[in-house]
Amino acid sequence: MSGPSEQPVPRQRSEQATRETPTVESPRPEVEHPADSARMPGVPRTQYTKMPTGPVSTEPLVASGPADTAGMPAVQWAPQDDVIVDDKSRLAPWALVAAIVALVASWFVGWGIPLAIIAVVAAIMSLRRPVESRSIAIWALVLGLAATMFSLGWLIWAAMQFEQIG
Repeated sequence: MSGPSEQPVPRQRSEQATRETPTVESPRPEVEHPADSARMPGVPRTQYTKMPTGPVSTEPLVASGPADTAGMPAVQWAPQDDVIVDDKSRLAPWALVAAIVALVASWFVGWGIPLAIIAVVAAIMSLRRPVESRSIAIWALVLGLAATMFSLGWLIWAAMQFEQIG
């Protein structure tokens, strides 16, 4: 060993001098305290949070006195005289039939596009009605859009052929 054992030099600072007491600053004036904020734990309540209730009577409430009808007879409830008409006309099946016819026509010619557009519009209208069958309306919409695409394909092909001829 090279000499006397080296021991660590004790520090001159005391532990109290290294610890500083934390300071808490008060909030600045621009900080607002919300009115309906949660209260701090341990802070006593200054007001009741619920209104006290009393016993509820079981006697029925009866209104007495003349009814103010301003010279008109008092109107009582009466059943409706008109017969409610049940709308049995359905649009979704017609849209599906139009879409099928338009799809078959679009396989051969492009002039089935007006019927395909009518089928698409009728399918969208029937989807918006609550009494219609949604599955039939969705099939009509899909087939109508397919017929529209096939018809557009035929019309585009015919336009390109017309350019070559003329």
